[in-house]
Amino acid sequence: MTKIAVLIPCYNEEKAIAKVIADVKKYLPSAKVYVYDNNSTDKTSEIAKKSGAVVKYENHQGKGNVVRRMFADIDADVYVMTDGDETYDLSRCQDLINYLQDNNLDMVVGARKEVENDAYRIGHRSGNFILTKLVQIFFNQKLKDMLSGFRVFSREYVKTFSAQSTGFEIETELTVYALSSRLPMAEIETDYFSRPTGSYSKLSTYKDGLKILKTIFTLIKEERPLLFFSLISLFTFIFATAFFIPIVFEYYQSRQVPHFPTLIVIIGIYIGSFISFLIGIVLDSIANAKRENRRQHYLLIKSLHKKE
Repeated sequence: MTKIAVLIPCYNEEKAIAKVIADVKKYLPSAKVYVYDNNSTDKTSEIAKKSGAVVKYENHQGKGNVVRRMFADIDADVYVMTDGDETYDLSRCQDLINYLQDNNLDMVVGARKEVENDAYRIGHRSGNFILTKLVQIFFNQKLKDMLSGFRVFSREYVKTFSAQSTGFEIETELTVYALSSRLPMAEIETDYFSRPTGSYSKLSTYKDGLKILKTIFTLIKEERPLLFFSLISLFTFIFATAFFIPIVFEYYQSRQVPHFPTLIVIIGIYIGSFISFLIGIVLDSIANAKRENRRQHYLLIKSLHKKE
């Protein structure tokens, strides 16, 4: 029998957590429910315990820290992760699990389909669209909703994922990890609802949006360094050339270099452009080695899982 663990990171979700746990037990009666309380100041943990969940605690603030702890602590065959805010359609849990198992995937994302006009806060929809498109461009993968918190994972994915993010950037890292490691993944549209009255989102549109953007560029640098540093090399080369061409024309006209300090700076920029490209080549070799190590770890976990 497949061992299913439902992981729910929470911070001040007393208004919604009981309904979330009840829905999980209704639609996944055989699953074990874990609620990770991240320094809540309300009655989240008390209500979760009364609702029949196993409550654990993570003192390091931030969703990324909670996910890192959950993945390390819990052993299961299939993992379902959802938020404790009652916004996801948990009746689709089994559909996502079936799709994961039937297609031998490592991650299935519940791509959000808004069914209520105020389900998304102002700025969240456009921000999600822009950030998702950015990752789609750099990692050459069609995505609908990179930032969804409703996901299903295989054991191999969970036990090889090294969470580096501390906050709401974790969804970005989860997606990029699958893309860069070429793990099989899919998205399935699921309904997305408004929060219950009295509940509020902890995601800051601009502050967390900038953190996610920074994380995207950091992950591009780490996972696709040749592309990242080649783009820097290209832009600096174009910038230097834009100033170099007028100097060349002036030299052919007067046989003099009137802006000699500018020429020295331009030569320095050209050298920097070349060095940036070389850095990209070196780091790309290191990134390939890291991906191969991750692959070997993944295959080891898969082999051990089959023996169990």
